[in-house]
Amino acid sequence: MFTSEKQLKVLYNIIIAILLVLFIYLLTKLFPLYEAFLAIIIRILTPFFIAGLIAFLLHPLIEKLHDLKYPRWLAIVLIYSIFFGGLGYLLYETYPVVLQQLNDLKNNLPVFMDQYRNIIYEMYEKTSFLPEKVHDKMDVILLEAENWLANVLTNAVKDLTKVMDVVIIVAVIPVIVFYMLKDFILIKRVMWKLSPKKYRIESKQLFSDIEKSLGDYIRGQLLVCLFVGLTSFLLLWLIGMRYPLLFSIIMGITNLIPYFGPILGAVPAVIIAFTMSTKMVVYVIISVFVVQIIEGNLLSPLIVGKSVHIHPLLIILALLVGGELGGIMGMILAVPVLTVLNVFFHHWNALKATR
Repeated sequence: MFTSEKQLKVLYNIIIAILLVLFIYLLTKLFPLYEAFLAIIIRILTPFFIAGLIAFLLHPLIEKLHDLKYPRWLAIVLIYSIFFGGLGYLLYETYPVVLQQLNDLKNNLPVFMDQYRNIIYEMYEKTSFLPEKVHDKMDVILLEAENWLANVLTNAVKDLTKVMDVVIIVAVIPVIVFYMLKDFILIKRVMWKLSPKKYRIESKQLFSDIEKSLGDYIRGQLLVCLFVGLTSFLLLWLIGMRYPLLFSIIMGITNLIPYFGPILGAVPAVIIAFTMSTKMVVYVIISVFVVQIIEGNLLSPLIVGKSVHIHPLLIILALLVGGELGGIMGMILAVPVLTVLNVFFHHWNALKATR
């Protein structure tokens, strides 16, 4: 029936695609059965994932010190001590403040919602010509928003006060990072030997390009986000905004999301500013605008540059898909995943061209 090799190859690809779709469908249907098991696996692997990311980001600095004739062990100790010493001091200073501001925000939530209700009632008077169903819908939206925000704040406080999670972060991750940095070359060598022999040369170049593209992007983005967080905190504190540290951390983290991040990060601060005064809303918007002008026109082009050679439309599509699949975390991971896929795609095309 299928006489040519090309027809057999097309049939093979169709069968693989159908099986893949069926496999994904079955995974989604059976998800409740293995959800608890996956949660345990993810909980166990999370420290290793975080430690691997930290080691991945710190290793180039160690290599630079080693190139400057520092012994490798000394370079590891120096970079490791500076990073975890600085991070530990930062957590020691900010952790109690963030916890206190979260608790305060949660306790004052009913007051804020009452103020918003007053604003809504004023809107009722100005929109009395609208059908009653519209007003009922506004009440439902406000109630749902209050319940959702209360759950988010309660869960955030619970997560931050879990002793075991804090112990894992403080004790386990630094140990894992140290051994990963110490044996980084050995780990790469083992991964190289585990790859199929006929693909080893291509795999070595592929992982080298991924390390370069992804590493440059993540390191650049983290530096920019640090600037956004620090500058936002300074400006919010100067204008007298409530919870400046909490909102500046949110702005710094959401800045990892291209295009949408600055808007998402500014929304919580603007919402609380509305409960203070119209003048505070204007001040907050101006502060966010100033930070984003500096970040978008000066820092990002210089620090991040064009480490991700991907069209903006593809980035926006990846952000929308990431947001649909994983919310804020999905949007944060969307561009790094797209970067890796982009490198794979270029290597795949280059490999096909040589055959």
